[in-house]
Amino acid sequence: MATVDLEQINKVYENGFHAVKDLNLEVRDGEFMVLVGPSGCGKTTALRMVAGLEAISSGTLIIGGKVVNDVTPKDRDIAMVFQNYALYPHMTVAENIGFALKLRKLPKTEIQVKVKETADILGLSEWLDRKPGQLSGGQRQRVAMGRAIVREPSVFLMDEPLSNLDAKLRVQMRAEVQRIQRRINVATMYVTHDQVEAMTMGDRVAVMRSGVLQQVDHPQHLYDHPDNLFVAAFIGSPAMNLYEAAVTEGARSLRLGSQDIGLPASVLTAHPGLAAYAGKKVVVGLRPEHLPAANGTAGPLLGGDVDLVEALGSELMVHFTIDARRVRAEGTASADEEAVTESGEGVARVDPASKIKVGERATFAVNADGMQFFDPDTGEAIWAA
Repeated sequence: MATVDLEQINKVYENGFHAVKDLNLEVRDGEFMVLVGPSGCGKTTALRMVAGLEAISSGTLIIGGKVVNDVTPKDRDIAMVFQNYALYPHMTVAENIGFALKLRKLPKTEIQVKVKETADILGLSEWLDRKPGQLSGGQRQRVAMGRAIVREPSVFLMDEPLSNLDAKLRVQMRAEVQRIQRRINVATMYVTHDQVEAMTMGDRVAVMRSGVLQQVDHPQHLYDHPDNLFVAAFIGSPAMNLYEAAVTEGARSLRLGSQDIGLPASVLTAHPGLAAYAGKKVVVGLRPEHLPAANGTAGPLLGGDVDLVEALGSELMVHFTIDARRVRAEGTASADEEAVTESGEGVARVDPASKIKVGERATFAVNADGMQFFDPDTGEAIWAA
């Protein structure tokens, strides 16, 4: 059992590219820590430095209370699962799982016992005599995990292990990976670019952007209390609707395009810092689920022209347009577009019984207590005074 501590970790390549910048992160014993962010954000580089596959430019890496900057990968007591499985095609499942133990020259009977125990955990017992080419993608991924688990490492590292699986199998394997991690109960670092995967799997989630750690917290807290525009836009599917807005004098309402959205007292209680923006611009964030169809509901309302309705059975995704300026956070999926656009597209998640049609104007009830506010210059969340 061990913890992993990354203290002021930096990675600078010979060409001068600064891939990871002053990363401070603690992975607790038995914790499932997910590193998430867009391609090129430094998450895999950070994982590879923990594994010893990348040299650390500066900073201190501590595993199990020992500084391991200069310790070889094989002596770090870690195990890693790669994206491409990295199985030996000519070996059986049993031989793949037990290969590391064979290299350690453990007795054959001991290897057989450990391989059987690992196969039982992973549900691979009936496939031990098969070769990788005879297995499904999910089974191959479990073999790759078995090869790591059988070593009984102090730290478990996973680099996008589910990205080669189809959508349905990925959902199944998420639960499988969590079940296995709980059973072996070791510190685990899991890298993914899929924020849904991060939110559903991690005990805590570390969000990275351009080599810099943006925020680390429990998934629900990340979702409800993002520290900045990037985290707000990156975490959540569909993404948060972000618009330029103006706080009226007294901070009693919000001017969103040509519409006024009333701000109940509870909003200022939750965001006391908003009072300082009275008469000034802010960026306001609205989650799709905080915009249900009005249906005669009292309280703040938002009207929008309906462009598209996606019927998903249990809910409708209503794509609409308002006359506010939409904000796009740099580094998110829409990074190739302008940071601020005149077109105010948005998405609302509404009840399937709602009578909303394309081409008509819909009215949404605004859950004001779910609003998020950001400084338009710094992108930082507005919370305290």
